[in-house]
Amino acid sequence: MEFDDYRQVENLIYRYPYLLDAGRLPEMGELFAHADIYVDGSLAVRHDASAVAALWARYVRIFPNGTPRTHHVATNVIIEDDGPDAIRAHSYVLVVQNPPGVPLNPITAGDYLDRFVKVGGVWRFSERRVGNDLFGDMSHHLREPMNVRDEIRPQRWEDV
Repeated sequence: MEFDDYRQVENLIYRYPYLLDAGRLPEMGELFAHADIYVDGSLAVRHDASAVAALWARYVRIFPNGTPRTHHVATNVIIEDDGPDAIRAHSYVLVVQNPPGVPLNPITAGDYLDRFVKVGGVWRFSERRVGNDLFGDMSHHLREPMNVRDEIRPQRWEDV
């Protein structure tokens, strides 16, 4: 893997929270135009930028300022070769939120397992597995309540 490849993939990983936290869901969805998205182990969207944006719009509460009033902090990024013109990555995510009248709080933490392919010299997502396993008060973040299972554990590539 060349250094430029590493940086392009790293930039994709960080662009997702930037766009989501800005409430720019259509642009965020475009990141996954060629990707399969898995949430809690189940396929949620297959290769459809509009469907990704619509899914997030269905669940994520957007406040009058046009944002979910969150910061998704991606950390502990591990980027590895995964074959010719293919890379996989694992990162942690911590989400903090500050809705009106509520103190700043961590609301969830977990893992992203990502795969990327290089097409025409450009890296793009080919798969994202969202695996949050720690939860705080999500009532100001989600439009619909979440069923949190006790047996959820952090994701690993070995388990996929």
